[in-house]
Amino acid sequence: MLPPPDAFLPELQFQTSRSSGPGGQNVNKVESRVELRFRIPASQLLTDEQKQTLLQKLASRLTAEGELLVAAQEDRSQLRNKETALRKFYETLQKALHKPK
Repeated sequence: MLPPPDAFLPELQFQTSRSSGPGGQNVNKVESRVELRFRIPASQLLTDEQKQTLLQKLASRLTAEGELLVAAQEDRSQLRNKETALRKFYETLQKALHKPK
């Protein structure tokens, strides 16, 4: 069973940068793009079995250190992009850990 999304917050790192695409006059000034980083091997919330499953199933999306990167830049608001990145992150974990019947 996967812990709720809020439980992962202490284990996540967020980094902001300037977003590409539409943004009006603030496009080159506001850092609205959000990148979420999650170190799977260092997680205290996941079991060893869950970590191994994630490392195998998400191998193409991980860094060499086993970090999962999720980026969001759909919105002009940094807060909404952070929420979107968190939602994408949790959906990715749920999908990878789902066991078919």
